[in-house]
Amino acid sequence: MPFISDPLFYATAIPAVIFVGLSKGGLGGAMALIGVPLMALVVSPVQAAAIMLPILVVMDMVGLWTWRGVFDPKTLKIMLPAGVFGVAIGWFTAAWVTVPQVRLLVGVIALLFAADYVRLRLRRTAPEPKPHNAVKGGFWGTLAGFTSFVSHAGGPPYQVYALPLGQDPKLFTGTSVIFFAVINAVKLVPYFALGQFDAANLATSLVLMPIAPVATIAGAWIVKHMNRTIFYPFMYAMVFVVGLKLVYDGLTGFPS
Repeated sequence: MPFISDPLFYATAIPAVIFVGLSKGGLGGAMALIGVPLMALVVSPVQAAAIMLPILVVMDMVGLWTWRGVFDPKTLKIMLPAGVFGVAIGWFTAAWVTVPQVRLLVGVIALLFAADYVRLRLRRTAPEPKPHNAVKGGFWGTLAGFTSFVSHAGGPPYQVYALPLGQDPKLFTGTSVIFFAVINAVKLVPYFALGQFDAANLATSLVLMPIAPVATIAGAWIVKHMNRTIFYPFMYAMVFVVGLKLVYDGLTGFPS
């Protein structure tokens, strides 16, 4: 089966998979967003995204095993059906919606969300945990599914709803792992239907696949040993970095 043999590609792809794996293990979305752009230094962004998706599914499987039994049923009950609906919207609007537009929108939302957290911290006011809200959860879950399908950028919308719940870091991470595992699995069907996979891309995914579980487990280990007082500031900082990256991608037109 043919696969990409260019050493320069693997010089970018191997670090990309490591960064994404650490993120999938629970270290936030900023490192995950580095993955496709790194690969896109050598191959097209569309091909990079297609190569990465099967690897993401393997990372999700490892994450599900690593965080098994640790999740919040209510968060999933509210957000998961909405997320699948968001994927469907992304599929049916794929011909009209551009990736840069979506990334710019999500980036602005992420920056505003992080700025509000900073505002509260500057006032020396710790954000109070918020209760579940089905309407808000449904909205952000739909947006997370949609943006995940269009541009692999579902993290910020999910975090806008889930972070203010103030859950234990392990509970937050285990719940998000299940959410995105289901979303990525659902995305496989429309990605195949839209012709995003071919033999070379799938073979290249298989070559990179062994790195995925090691990086994911490493990310989970770090989160499991991270204090709550460090976890939440770190996560909000990651949201801010993600927002900057998405705004940059949107304004510069990545990916083309």
